Amino acid sequence: MCLAIPAKIVGEPNDNAMAEVDILGVKRHVCLMMTPTAQVDDYVLVHAGFAIQVIDEEFAQESLAMLRQMGIRTADELAAEAEADAAEAAAS
Repeated sequence: MCLAIPAKIVGEPNDNAMAEVDILGVKRHVCLMMTPTAQVDDYVLVHAGFAIQVIDEEFAQESLAMLRQMGIRTADELAAEAEADAAEAAAS
């Protein structure tokens, strides 16, 4: 099964068309060669390190909400969970 995930472009692309994106709080660099009109603050679908389509924010937010409903947590949620685990381990 192939899955493309919505991501927000947060950085300008470099000379190789690689730009930083945010996916549920996780930052990654993806290739924008297949979406040459994409700009900072646009949402794109990312598959295998490539942005394959520019999408509107509403569709991106709906898709991200469905991923969260499936149990996929944001980077902030994972960090808070790790911090709570560390505090609990230190207390015992």
